[in-house]
Amino acid sequence: MAKALTKSQIVAGVAEAVELSKKQAGAAIEALVCLAYKNAKNGFTLPGLGKLVLVNRKARMGRNPATGATIKIPAKRVVKFRVAKAAKDAILG
Repeated sequence: MAKALTKSQIVAGVAEAVELSKKQAGAAIEALVCLAYKNAKNGFTLPGLGKLVLVNRKARMGRNPATGATIKIPAKRVVKFRVAKAAKDAILG
């Protein structure tokens, strides 16, 4: 299985694709990430890729696999990424 791209490889690829310097491409990616962090609570969409959403999970009962003891898992908010249909189609074919 192939290795995932590193941040520097992603920056280099973006810089080459849009004909920017690596420094400018890195700054653009950082700005996009900061924008996603700030707006994730309202739902942040990257067209063609997917959407960051906050989901409320209910409290539930779980089991400690080491001891078998039943424990209560509290309710919490989690961040999920929903992949866009266009991305699924492009990746899976």
